Amino acid sequence: MRILHTSDWHIGRTFHGVDLLADQASALESVAALVRSHEIDVVVVPGDVYDRAIPSADAVAVCQRAFEAIREAGAVIVATSGNHDSATRLGAGAAFTGAGGLHLLTSVDGLDRPVVLQDAHGDVEFYGIPYLEPEISRTRLDAPDARSHADILSVAMARVRARHGDSSPGTRSVVLAHAFVVGGEATGSERSISVGGVETVPAGVFDGVDYVALGHLHSPQTVVEHVRYSGSPLPYSFGERSHRKAVWIVDLDAAGLASVERVDLPVVRGLSQLTGTLDELTASAEFDDAEEHYVSAVLTDPVRPVDAMRVLRERFPHAIHLEWQRPGGLDDLEYRRKVRGRSDLDVARSFVADVRSDATDGELALLERALTHSRVSGEHAVTVERAAGAGE
Repeated sequence: MRILHTSDWHIGRTFHGVDLLADQASALESVAALVRSHEIDVVVVPGDVYDRAIPSADAVAVCQRAFEAIREAGAVIVATSGNHDSATRLGAGAAFTGAGGLHLLTSVDGLDRPVVLQDAHGDVEFYGIPYLEPEISRTRLDAPDARSHADILSVAMARVRARHGDSSPGTRSVVLAHAFVVGGEATGSERSISVGGVETVPAGVFDGVDYVALGHLHSPQTVVEHVRYSGSPLPYSFGERSHRKAVWIVDLDAAGLASVERVDLPVVRGLSQLTGTLDELTASAEFDDAEEHYVSAVLTDPVRPVDAMRVLRERFPHAIHLEWQRPGGLDDLEYRRKVRGRSDLDVARSFVADVRSDATDGELALLERALTHSRVSGEHAVTVERAAGAGE
């Protein structure tokens, strides 16, 4: 049996306020193309299919088109829920969709009831362990002492192993799980799943199965040979700009795990972080390659440029983040030292100079009037409060 492992689609996610649905649709079309070209039998998606518990209508439409394209390409789909999407909503209609080849395993109570598929060597059981919040799941799993993710996943996997132990000899097993497993490396775009500071799970929790398809971390990585993250199909932070997104193609033979191959996904749109003055960024040939990328820019002009994002987008239409770092600017500790013992007007004057340029005489007059008004208003409020207290 040939399995394609992908995860963390996060359909409906935005990137610094930019709608990514078109990019996500393109990336998922690439997954469907791989299903066809590599003759995939099963696609597994271990969680965070959607980015939100209540996805928009457009996000649902993108997801449904992706599922349809994968099925038309010839693969059965097995998916579970993560910490972003809703187990209840994702799993709605699961009893009916399974008949069409879309198996949505989102039930905590049913995590030890596998989807059983066949190949030339016999049965393969697919178990879906949705994201398990310990405080909520321990009652459902009759595990009152489970406090951490490691505790609750140990209980879940004990159930899976017990059920698999009752299967016919030679039956192979695949587990889908959404968790932070020790040895995995976060990228920064994942939402924390910590409970009381304990969020990681030892890889040994998943012993006893042929392959574990993990979701939650956004870069492709191998924890141990049979326990892997596929990562997300798109980068969701500038910290992922150097990552090449991929899927794993997993082959099972009669004995279990035969091979795992990484296949890189096409880059939908690159990410670039640029640093320089506004003139440098908009004119230098050094940045030609970033013109069609999502761009995060750090401006180093001595004076904050006016309308900088509009100017930047004339060259980089997909610029989505901008910050200004004045050369020689102060860190927080230096700033506290700088303002100690100075008048309010002096502090305000320095602030304007730090974030823009020296204030004009007219601006200083306005600042002085505003500060005087603030002091008078504050003194009046204190007087009223004291008078009210005296009258009680």
